[in-house]
Amino acid sequence: MAIENEVKIRVDELDQLRETLRRLNPRAVAARHLEDNYSLDFPDGQIRSRGCLLRVRITRDTALLTFKEAARAGGPFKTREELETPLPEGRSVLEILRRVGLQVWFHYQKYREEFSITLGSKAANEVHVALDETPVGTFVELEGPEDSVRKVAGKLGFSEAQFLRDSYYALYIRFCQERGQEPRHMIFG
Repeated sequence: MAIENEVKIRVDELDQLRETLRRLNPRAVAARHLEDNYSLDFPDGQIRSRGCLLRVRITRDTALLTFKEAARAGGPFKTREELETPLPEGRSVLEILRRVGLQVWFHYQKYREEFSITLGSKAANEVHVALDETPVGTFVELEGPEDSVRKVAGKLGFSEAQFLRDSYYALYIRFCQERGQEPRHMIFG
C-alpha cells in the first residue's frame, strides 16, 4: 500500500496559477481532461462509516479502481493509505461492483491537468500537482512529502493556512449548504 499525503488549495485565478507553475518548469503528466468519479459503498454505508473510500475513476483514456483508508487525524495534510490499480474497462467494472451489491453514493466530475515538480535532484522530493476545475470551484491539489508540498505551495504563492484536508464531497456539501441547495451529485450541467 502506498501512503497518500495531500492538500487542496482553493484557486481564484487559474490562469495566473498556470503562469506561476510554468516558471517552476514542471513535467506535464496529463493534459486537461474530464474525470468521472464514482464513490461506492454498500447500502448500509459500511465503507464510509469507517472513513474509507472506494472509487472508480473514468476518463476518456483510462480508468482506475481506488481504495483509500481513513485519513490520519490532525495536521494540515490528509494522509492515508491508498491502493490503486488501472482498469481495462472502467464502466464494466463499475457495473460488476453494482451487481455485487455496491451502489454509487456520490458521482462527481472535474476537469484535471496534472504535473510533476521535483525539488532538487531526488525523486523522493517529487510533488504531484493537479489543477482541478469543479462545479464548486477551482482547486490545486498537491501530493508528496510534507516538506516538498510546503515548498511547492510557497513557490506557487500559497501558505499552509490555505491548506484544505477536505474531500470533494465535503466541499460540495458545504457549497450546497451555503446556497440552500439540495445535494445530489457534483456534476457539470
